[in-house]
Amino acid sequence: MGAPIDPARADELERLLRKHRITLKHRLGQNFLVDSSLRDRIADAAGTGGEILEVGAGVGTLTVALATRNARVVAVEFDRDLIPALREVSAGLGNVEIKQADILRFDVGAAFPRGGEVVAGNIPYNLTGALIPKLLDHPPRPRRLSLVVQKEVAERWTASTSASLATIAVQTFAVASTLMTIPASAFTPPPKVDSALVSLDVRPEPAVHVPDLDRFFRFAEGVFQFRRKQLGGTLARIAGISSAEAASRLEEVGVEAEARPQTLTLPQWEAVYGAFIQPLGR
Repeated sequence: MGAPIDPARADELERLLRKHRITLKHRLGQNFLVDSSLRDRIADAAGTGGEILEVGAGVGTLTVALATRNARVVAVEFDRDLIPALREVSAGLGNVEIKQADILRFDVGAAFPRGGEVVAGNIPYNLTGALIPKLLDHPPRPRRLSLVVQKEVAERWTASTSASLATIAVQTFAVASTLMTIPASAFTPPPKVDSALVSLDVRPEPAVHVPDLDRFFRFAEGVFQFRRKQLGGTLARIAGISSAEAASRLEEVGVEAEARPQTLTLPQWEAVYGAFIQPLGR
């Protein structure tokens, strides 16, 4: 029996892809890490001894490193063309469960009914907005997310203001920190931008204290549809009130009517929601 395959080595990855006749799909964000040192640091950041949900397992570059450090790895991969390579790379690892599935439709609660898992993976840009609510909106929740994302996404998640709807979700449910930057040259094919490893430590309770978080997020989503507009006019339209009344309510909670949605902090979002939605019973 030969030595285990290490897809974090560019030559072995190339042979693996060729053997399984795999053509990488740009639309799925398939950029594979080919730096074993960085791969091991990413695996270390996910922790040891626990249960791991790996998102976008690919050909198993990170899977094998996670499996040697943890009790159980559920490796979810959407692209069925990659599954044979993933099975070959993880062969002999009895604690790896391979699932060919769309992570946005995968039943995480069934796989981890007690919650408390760590979510790890290299996340394509088109997944970042939908993945956070999917994983964190409802219990049981993971205890931490340790994700490689585009550097721009990492900067938004860790910003002091809520730069996007995904940022609001992140800040509501977790404390975010950037652990390291990963250069584009560490991947094949290299993406156009650098990436970053972000740790999201899930809060025991959401940071936003409202009766209905789903309604809160729908409210924020509605406001963000007019992200280039001033809040006063947008909220007047949403609440069906005059601009003067909207400005007055904003002033009461310490927010300028001329502000844009992306400039608000999370406490300001909660205050604005309370001023415009909760009194209306909407």
